[in-house]
Amino acid sequence: MRLLRAGTAEAARFLLALRDRARAPDPEIEATVRAILEDVRQRGDAALFDYTAKFDGVRLDASTVRVAEAEIQAALGSLDPAVSEALSLAALRIEAFHRRQRRESWFYHEDGVGLLGQLVRPLSRVGLYVPGGSAAYPSTVLMNAIPARMAGVEELVVCTPVGRDGAIPPAVLAAASLAGIHEIYRVGGAQAVAALAFGTESIRPVDKIVGPGNIYVATAKRLVFGVVGIDLVAGPSEVLVVADGTVPASWVAADLLAQAEHDPLASAVCVTPSGELAEAVRSEVTRQLATLPRASLAGQALDAFGAVIIVEDLAAAVALANMIAPEHLELLVADPWNLLPRVKNAGAVFLGAYTPEVAGDYLAGPNHVLPTGGTARFSSPLSVEDFQKRCSLLSLDPEALRRWREPITRLARLEGLEAHARSLTIRTDLP
Repeated sequence: MRLLRAGTAEAARFLLALRDRARAPDPEIEATVRAILEDVRQRGDAALFDYTAKFDGVRLDASTVRVAEAEIQAALGSLDPAVSEALSLAALRIEAFHRRQRRESWFYHEDGVGLLGQLVRPLSRVGLYVPGGSAAYPSTVLMNAIPARMAGVEELVVCTPVGRDGAIPPAVLAAASLAGIHEIYRVGGAQAVAALAFGTESIRPVDKIVGPGNIYVATAKRLVFGVVGIDLVAGPSEVLVVADGTVPASWVAADLLAQAEHDPLASAVCVTPSGELAEAVRSEVTRQLATLPRASLAGQALDAFGAVIIVEDLAAAVALANMIAPEHLELLVADPWNLLPRVKNAGAVFLGAYTPEVAGDYLAGPNHVLPTGGTARFSSPLSVEDFQKRCSLLSLDPEALRRWREPITRLARLEGLEAHARSLTIRTDLP
């Protein structure tokens, strides 16, 4: 894990690499994904099952692609009671937080004008992609499905890849059941995104696709946007820790490693004005890394995108954080609330020594689907609003239309749209 000083050429090169690590789409990957999308669009189930056999090693058909309710119930019964309890607690806390985000339709009456307002309606059908195969991510199910339920989405569909045995981890099925999802399909990859977007004989199309995935899934989501809505194009995970030395270096290192173990492109950065802390954090990362089960993977991430950056003061640390716009920003300082007003760009902010990012990953309540790759400059965490659409409502009184005749027709004709003007004058001109 490199030690850098802000303002140097080496630091500038690192920050550039950090910014660009997931921005440029690979032309070969994009071409492969385009071909898969078009094939599934044209051939439906046949293509979907062919790709599943090719990439996942399991042969499906229309009778086996959907998970039977009996399998879901069996998964619930087989789950360790302690895991069931943890999932239930997470679900309750995530629901409590997202319930506060719900928006309702609103209207107001303006004398001499009429009624104006906004209708808020839930999306009808949403597809949730859950990474799978050898891993199990029940938290992904809860974090994506519960806000959709709070929004009023009636139909939620899960697609998740399976191992060669065709099985889905019981914890994933249990989380889906907790979230009220019973339409679950054993397909993943770009082919699953295509099925959700275009529909096949077995899977009806959805209005929006949410959930993380590998580069093929992310590319597929980007390419079907416009046919369906998407949440965001998720990049590699990242954390930036601002530390002043008042929190033990071992805690800082543990939080950096918690992100680095995600994948080789994950980024873990500590920014501090303390040279002493910087050296201590590096030593702790090395010590703790040696005992991690995923040490090889985390080590790759740290070698490529891990750093401790020394800055002049805490104000400079937050300024650098705003420039990077990290997915997760931890303020491990004596007075995090004093720094918070300076924070402009971050997916989520974790304040103080006892608010590690991992608590937000699982059950604190706020969503863990966050903007990555600097997109926190202009985008936000997944929320209930992502599953609602808004529709403007207008009901005008006749006198308002007559009173506005002149300015409306003038503006319409200014833009060369005579039919627009006549649509109004035909209602307001006396016979």
